[in-house]
Amino acid sequence: MLYTNYTEELLGLKDISVKHVKRYDNRLCIHIEMHKKAHRCPRCGEWTSKVHDYRKQQIKDIPAFNEMTVIYLRKRRYVCSMCGKRFYETVPFLPRYHRITNRLAAYVIKSLKEVRSMKSVSNLVNLSPPTVARIFDNVGYSNTSLPKVLSIDEFRGNAGGEKFQCIITDPEHRKVIDILPNRKTEDMAEYFLGYKDRKAVQHVVIDMSEQFRSLARSLFPRAKIIADRYHVVRQVMWAFENVRKAEQVKFYDSRRKYFKRNRRVLLKRPENLTEEEAYQIESMLRISERLRQAYFLKNEFHKLMDCKNRDDARKQLGIWNMLATGYNLPEFQACTKTFVNWSEEILNSFEYRFSNGFTEGVNNKIKVIKRNAFGIRDFKRFRNRILHVMS
Repeated sequence: MLYTNYTEELLGLKDISVKHVKRYDNRLCIHIEMHKKAHRCPRCGEWTSKVHDYRKQQIKDIPAFNEMTVIYLRKRRYVCSMCGKRFYETVPFLPRYHRITNRLAAYVIKSLKEVRSMKSVSNLVNLSPPTVARIFDNVGYSNTSLPKVLSIDEFRGNAGGEKFQCIITDPEHRKVIDILPNRKTEDMAEYFLGYKDRKAVQHVVIDMSEQFRSLARSLFPRAKIIADRYHVVRQVMWAFENVRKAEQVKFYDSRRKYFKRNRRVLLKRPENLTEEEAYQIESMLRISERLRQAYFLKNEFHKLMDCKNRDDARKQLGIWNMLATGYNLPEFQACTKTFVNWSEEILNSFEYRFSNGFTEGVNNKIKVIKRNAFGIRDFKRFRNRILHVMS
């Protein structure tokens, strides 16, 4: 009796009697019965305790002691004394027509909160990948309101027949709001028009995408649009890299390889250079005047990014634009045109310290989800998986 009570307590299922436990090849087999009690007839409503017959049902349960657990339930079929209706007893831990326990389904859903593939979860719980996918498809996420700070970005998802999907986040509270099936303007507009609280959005953070800026201006007219500072810096880094690549093509092989190997040194801030790296840069800049000018503009741009307020940033941006315009570097002159066009959004980033940093972090996690799953084609499942992992 002590053994039975202990096993029932360890199993964690109510109203059962454990008959015996056996182990076969890393599989724990537990034979149980439900406590006998009166059941109401589903046809006439009368109570009955008369058992017609039994059947053995095999049920998969959560792993125990690193072993697969299988429950063998000796299930009673009752018969109504009034109308003759035959029906099976109620099993609280097992939904009708199911062969896995409620807690195993919950365990699968909980396991999928980690960045792991459905295949690895299926191996863990001894279920097939399609069964794990069907369990997860019962999970659903919806959103009814927009945050005060909204971040919009795109990522390459390759789901639902679309190459790119769109991610909506709340960078202030580090929360994923939703995943959209594509980045088409009309579809994004239709999605946001479904919210009644669009006026509550005070800030919209975007990369330097004209599509997203036009969308934000039309849908959130009261919101301040903020250009993500990483994407602002990237414009200058791209310009500098284009100059470097154009210049090193002119060199002979060994010098070209030397410049390519030291590209990361060229991208460093001067104050972060070692004495040896500073000497390397000095040697490289003596070879190319265009590279020397580009290096000077890159370093001057850091002064803008170090500004602590909007007014200082406005002055420094004006100075940098004049410097870049004065040099005969088409790559940087293209930057100045972009910065003039985006000056308001860039300056907003110095007044309101919101960025797409959290969103970019989520994008990296999405890449891991895709890589582990070798891609997810079903958009609904892909969306729910992202929201589930990030919830």
